[in-house]
Amino acid sequence: MLCFGCWSTACADVPKKLLKGIVLSKMSNLSSLIHCHVVLKQRKMSPYDRLLRKKVLQASPENALTPAWGQEVTLKMQGVLEDRTVVEKDCKLVFVIGEGDVNQALEECTISMKQGEIALLLADSQYTYGHLGREPDIPAWAPLLYQLELLDFREKLEPLSLPIPDRIRIGNQKRERGNFYFQREEYGMAAQAYCMALDMLTTHTNDSQRCASEEEDEEVNDYRVKCLNNLAAAQLKLGQVDEALHTSRDVLFLDPQNVKALFRKGKLLSDKGEYEEAMETLKKALKLEPSTKVRGPIMKYSFSTIISLSVYISSKY
Repeated sequence: MLCFGCWSTACADVPKKLLKGIVLSKMSNLSSLIHCHVVLKQRKMSPYDRLLRKKVLQASPENALTPAWGQEVTLKMQGVLEDRTVVEKDCKLVFVIGEGDVNQALEECTISMKQGEIALLLADSQYTYGHLGREPDIPAWAPLLYQLELLDFREKLEPLSLPIPDRIRIGNQKRERGNFYFQREEYGMAAQAYCMALDMLTTHTNDSQRCASEEEDEEVNDYRVKCLNNLAAAQLKLGQVDEALHTSRDVLFLDPQNVKALFRKGKLLSDKGEYEEAMETLKKALKLEPSTKVRGPIMKYSFSTIISLSVYISSKY
């Protein structure tokens, strides 16, 4: 997620005195590449924590400023594995510190850098991609070596001050990051990313007026529906049943015939004992299902649920 154009694929441009005699095959060998200080995070961290190590290659002037949490930063970066395979590269990576847009190692290192500074960062897998790695290029438990340059930083722009196309682009980036966390079963981070995406996906201005064309408004609503459905799924994984039901209703406010939201709402209402509304909701979903991409097992489950609810309601009255 961070890169230096001065690195070639084989890291040939890394200062030779750093690479001389080093075989990048083990974490200990990677560690010997950087005789450096530990990157201390803003929150308290033991000085003996050696999982993040940083070496400044080019210092900034003493009066240069450092970014703060919540600010938007622009980095030039490149990341390599122990065998020198380049797995991450971006000459202009933009993200907000603290919003989970990049891995933790990059956030922690960036906040310790000054504008214009160039540094090496050796990051243990606990701060990058952990026991899952990242398909298809980063193995499980793989440490990463980054070369980073802090190009610029500024205050985060408010969503309502951005043009609609920028809101859609950033909102989708947040949503995709949420999908990344969801697939890794990091549901809390996924829910946070989806909420930030929803904050960005709006067509209103500071005075609550709409500023989008009809096409833009429709596009934003479509993305909001996707994001809300994903958020409801994450909330269920976190055991937040009431929140998931509320989010499903938000989906149906925007798209009354959204089958995923109807199934989810019906199931949650049934679990809460609100059987009549649950049955009506699931009936509507099943009526719509043949023209949707909802999978068969969901329909089978809902059909059996409707039968059970019908029997229950008949016996009750």
